[in-house]
Amino acid sequence: MKEGQRLWTREELILAVNLYCKLPFGRLHRTNPEIINLSNLINRTPSSVAFKLVNFASLDPSLRARGIKGATNASKLDNEIWNEFFNNWDILPYESEKLLAQFKQTSIEKLFQIQEDELPKEGKVREQVVKVRVNQAFFRSTILAAYNNTCCITGINQVEFLIAGHIRPWGLDEKNRLNPRNGIAINALHDKAFEEDFITITPEYLIKVSPQILNQKTQQSIDFFEKFHNKPINLPGRFLPDIEFLKYHNDQRFRG
Repeated sequence: MKEGQRLWTREELILAVNLYCKLPFGRLHRTNPEIINLSNLINRTPSSVAFKLVNFASLDPSLRARGIKGATNASKLDNEIWNEFFNNWDILPYESEKLLAQFKQTSIEKLFQIQEDELPKEGKVREQVVKVRVNQAFFRSTILAAYNNTCCITGINQVEFLIAGHIRPWGLDEKNRLNPRNGIAINALHDKAFEEDFITITPEYLIKVSPQILNQKTQQSIDFFEKFHNKPINLPGRFLPDIEFLKYHNDQRFRG
């Protein structure tokens, strides 16, 4: 470490991983306003924050699979925080957002613009409602960043039309609710079709449409579904859908 530099703290690194999840890989640079905002918050330079995010990229297996190495000098604590975060998707995202609120000297309700009249007054029910809202927002940000705000089926990149869909449903797998490898960026129509098991994505990342749709042979079924049948999805820059999750949807849910 150079003279005058200070070590990164655990809290700072958790905030850095939080931001890493929410930024497309191509935006991990010091001029990004979100990186500048975090640097001001933790009293570090934008270059220092950007370099730390690139350090985390070197630990990301989805980037390694694409031959992207990132920086090569991640510290022992970098590794520890990365592993803690990525092995505890059911805990660390919410904890990181609470930490962000603390650094911003605000409440997590205000940070996420959750109105008081939408919440119970106090107690565990209130905390549960807030946690669900915060976790859903985190998951959406992470998935859309991974797919660069693009639908994995159609290529639509109008963010208002996109949903962060789950492969294994939210209510079925609590441990993996926020695991980005359990998510896909998908438009609302095809998200509904995926939820109702009329389309699926194979472990080879191919789109499959149910015969119940293909056999209709209407203009709508052709335009909106058949033309995507057996075509590859638009792959994310990181957080590839987990093959085991895809197998589950193919084998146990798809109306094949």
